Amino acid sequence: MRIAQVAPLWEQVPPPAYGGTELVVSLLTEELVKRGHDVTLFASGDSITSAKLESVHPRALRLDTSVKDPNIYDMLNMSRVYEHADQFDIIHSHVGCVALPYSNLVKTPTVHTLHGIFTADNQKLFSHVRKQPFISISNSQRDTSLGLNYVSTVYNGIAPHTYSFYPQPEHQPYLAFLGRMSPEKGAHLAIEIAKRSGWNLKMAGKVDAVDLAYFENQIRPHIDGAQIQFLGEANHQQKSTLMGGAVATLFPITWKEPFGLVMIESMVTGTPVIAINLGSASEVIAHGISGFLCQTVTECIDAIALAAQLNRYACREHVLLNFTAKRMADGYEAVYQKILGTQYSRNGQHRNLVMQ
Repeated sequence: MRIAQVAPLWEQVPPPAYGGTELVVSLLTEELVKRGHDVTLFASGDSITSAKLESVHPRALRLDTSVKDPNIYDMLNMSRVYEHADQFDIIHSHVGCVALPYSNLVKTPTVHTLHGIFTADNQKLFSHVRKQPFISISNSQRDTSLGLNYVSTVYNGIAPHTYSFYPQPEHQPYLAFLGRMSPEKGAHLAIEIAKRSGWNLKMAGKVDAVDLAYFENQIRPHIDGAQIQFLGEANHQQKSTLMGGAVATLFPITWKEPFGLVMIESMVTGTPVIAINLGSASEVIAHGISGFLCQTVTECIDAIALAAQLNRYACREHVLLNFTAKRMADGYEAVYQKILGTQYSRNGQHRNLVMQ
């Protein structure tokens, strides 16, 4: 099958540090190539892939200070994808709204994985193209009020062999927090949990410009280098070590998280996750087995002692059974076959698409 994978240009594929969507795109692309598909990856020019790489800019936009208007590169990228649409059996978009206006203009079907959330503004565009095929990354992410044509839910997956397993936490116990330093990820609540419980907390993650004031006002004043440590933006190995050595990873989100890769990244190292029960948390965590779903900060504090008693092998096994890159690729292959092997509707017309 000839497949175009369209990634955001903001981060390299795979990302050297932070970048959940880009990690998922990389793992999916590599698995599809292994399975014999002819895959073209549209991504930043510094991306590393065994697929054919197409790029409109030599490096990830986030790290290129010479770029003043990143939207231009998104438009150039979409132009390149859809000018060559007839070279593909299917186009798989991971870029959200950017690809939506182009999808109805070509015969090649586009399937859209929704990695983000709906807003009052983007809902207008999603509703306009609601007959396009959409994939949710959790059932909780779906908004049925928009009438979108959801064809499947495919959970994100990781490559478990790239994460070390820790049968025991470090001898000096601590809690871990990994994620963007932002209100919705609940970094401030992780600090509250640590301070109220008396536990040490090791934090890692990037600070986006939009979250700088939040970080300076609500996070930095609590960083003392002793009980509360901030390690900056962590790469893959640093993430594995940080979470694997912890008694538990805190996930005190304040928003409806679409998926939350950090949860499965923690569990695959053997470390259970203590999460606020919002968004996808209940679909990702096996309550009482690989972590705990809580309603309040107080419940999170009470769950720490319980998390320390969980079987860390069972935490890893939960990921191996449900959230691997291979299982994710299985789900996407089934979607491609469904779209290409059945009637596909566009602009009120139907046509037969034959898989090649």
